Amino acid sequence: MAAQPEGVPCWADAMFTDVEGAKAFYGDVLGWTFGEGSSEYGNYTQAYSDGKAVAAVVPPMPGQETPSAWCLYFASPDVAATARKITDNGGEVLMEPMQVGDFGSMLIAKDPGGATFGVWQAGRHEGFEKRGEPGAYAWAEVFTRAPEKSDAFFPAVFPYTVQRMEDDAVDFKVFNVGDDTVLGRMTMTDEFPPEIPPYIQVYFTVEDCDAAVSRATERGGELQFGPMDSPFGRFAALTDPQGAAFAVIDMRTTKGEMPKMTPA
Repeated sequence: MAAQPEGVPCWADAMFTDVEGAKAFYGDVLGWTFGEGSSEYGNYTQAYSDGKAVAAVVPPMPGQETPSAWCLYFASPDVAATARKITDNGGEVLMEPMQVGDFGSMLIAKDPGGATFGVWQAGRHEGFEKRGEPGAYAWAEVFTRAPEKSDAFFPAVFPYTVQRMEDDAVDFKVFNVGDDTVLGRMTMTDEFPPEIPPYIQVYFTVEDCDAAVSRATERGGELQFGPMDSPFGRFAALTDPQGAAFAVIDMRTTKGEMPKMTPA
């Protein structure tokens, strides 16, 4: 499997104080199995679905007290060049470009609206080994209170074209790489408590949204929204027992017509 084109989401990982608890939770909810933690890389532990790498979990480094959260990585052919674009366009590089053995190179950054994301330049590790199938990454959306900043930033950093959804009830845009829609952007309304910071919501594919929600809540997760039918699939937003937000979607159960999109 070749490295993804620039700007395409290519990997996701999350930091958990209780890694074993996270493995048990996501193993039950998404059917993941886990490899051995790599002590050379801070006990970074890959998750697998049907034997294919789909995500990773890692404990915090000593002294690191950040809340648990999923981090989405975008593909880049040159992580140092992407770092310059990030700072040139009002973003902040939180972790400078760093080589991870022969696996690849990475950085962590924030967009000008405050949403954290990663960038990955593939080496031996090219990213998701499957997507859009049960247990694997499906989709992601930037949730922001500063949509105009995100709308200017992401197409300046990555080769995106932008489309707007024709719906007066919601402010939603998508970013495309060529003919492929790769990322959504949703404005956070007053319905979001002020203590929730901007974030990127990562969606994982499931066979049955309602069953996945039941498994998640039975194991200490909290339902935030849904389940809800849409033209894209039946989905729900959750937080896991350690507070990391994620979403599940059954893309085979669709209702309604696809919304009209116009160039933004």
